[in-house]
Amino acid sequence: MKALSFLAAAAATLWLGASAPALAEPAYPAKPVTIIAAFPPGGTADLLSRVLAVKLGEAWKQTVVVENRAGASGIIGSQYVARQPADGYTLMVVPITHVTNSSLFAKVPFDPIEDFTPISMLASSPLMIVSNNSFPAKKISDLVALAKAKPGSLNCGSAGSGTSQHLACELFKSTAKVDIKHVPYKGNAMAMTDVMGGQIELLFDQMATAVPHVKAGRVRALAVTSAKRSPAMPDVPTVSESGLPGFETNAWFGIVGPRDMPKDVVDSINASLRNVLARAEVKKQLGDQGLELTPSSPEEFRSTLKSEMAKWASVIKEAGVKLE
Repeated sequence: MKALSFLAAAAATLWLGASAPALAEPAYPAKPVTIIAAFPPGGTADLLSRVLAVKLGEAWKQTVVVENRAGASGIIGSQYVARQPADGYTLMVVPITHVTNSSLFAKVPFDPIEDFTPISMLASSPLMIVSNNSFPAKKISDLVALAKAKPGSLNCGSAGSGTSQHLACELFKSTAKVDIKHVPYKGNAMAMTDVMGGQIELLFDQMATAVPHVKAGRVRALAVTSAKRSPAMPDVPTVSESGLPGFETNAWFGIVGPRDMPKDVVDSINASLRNVLARAEVKKQLGDQGLELTPSSPEEFRSTLKSEMAKWASVIKEAGVKLE
């Protein structure tokens, strides 16, 4: 009898020991989460990262911090994230450069699709073409006429080489058949400062960062790059209706983590993102900045990454854009 009791106790101890790790496994997230913004403060990727950090932190009852790791058109931040543990505690908001850098640079130290785990699309937005208030062209047709009359004399700024703003500028030049000099900056804020100061005439900017300056009268909005006018600025015409029919390009943003993240963690983050992006106050806050919220499944976002990578590789090749 004592032997049987001993064996039963031993078996119970072994079962509990084997089960303890599973029972003790904490629910995600069990510690602070970091969202990497691969661009300087002031841009849309940074804005989205900070809004998500606050709202996800509230939902998870956990600390979520934003860390800016800017440089090399987002490559520095992306390389950092690709090397982190695939546990869901390091995430990154990515813009279009995530899939265009491999076409722009001779060598990129990661595969933008295979070395990351797609989690969700977040938002899309048209770009806005703004000018210094003293710039003589007040609409796109005037801008095209001026650029053709003075080839190479106008300067078009962007948040950096290879960004969605830069590529939109190249697409505009190609479509309008004009010679405008591209001037890359280290982020939106510096480019906008120089437009306001008259150092450059034009800037292709994201709506989130352009709208406040337009509304304050610091710069003039010439057009938006979407197929339809933006609800955030309904009085601003599209490029297409302003003399370049069919012209359309939009910026987009999604969120990824290191490759091979556990499916249950990915699904958990995706569900939390959908809940956050469905909130009325978040829709208004980001909608007022010209962003349309577009959450997706991880599989849909992976498909988007692949199609966008192919699309822009063709545009970049045709424009002959190469970066070092």
